[in-house]
Amino acid sequence: MATQSPFSMLEGLFQNFPLPLTPPAWAIEESHRRVVLLLNHVLQQEPQATERLARQKGRVIHAQWREFTFRVQATAAGLLDLADTEATPDLSLTITEVSPFAIAQAVMQGAKPSVRIEGDVQLAAEVNWLADHVRWDVEEDLSKIMGDAPAHMFMQTCRTAGQALQQFVAKRAPAGSTGTTP
Repeated sequence: MATQSPFSMLEGLFQNFPLPLTPPAWAIEESHRRVVLLLNHVLQQEPQATERLARQKGRVIHAQWREFTFRVQATAAGLLDLADTEATPDLSLTITEVSPFAIAQAVMQGAKPSVRIEGDVQLAAEVNWLADHVRWDVEEDLSKIMGDAPAHMFMQTCRTAGQALQQFVAKRAPAGSTGTTP
């Protein structure tokens, strides 16, 4: 007898639950600003990433998943800034998987979610390089707040929990699903 994932019920609920309330425009803009700050913090830890982005100065990247959109522009410093909502994107990235649980499952298996890419090939190659090579050193940032030993212990606990979750997801994945980008 096949067992269902406990998340399948939640997934069905989220897909069928209408969400008529949208956050106010100021809340969306502020959340975008916070994401840009986080992305720039991570980019600054990798000099080659900022060099690559600096070569793409002024180029606009539009990312979308379902009704959520995010538009950024590369700066001369090799960082990101929010782009004008009316700016024509040089590159559009659309996550094609609609289920947040399927995306999480793919990520937990070490795969990237399926993405439709349209636009400048060189900019797409740079974004792909960034996605493959730039990683946030969370433990280093936490150590600045709570000290080295507690940060290390916290991250080790998170890694153990993540591995357990990854094993759980791998056992529940349907046979033949790879989660790779077409």
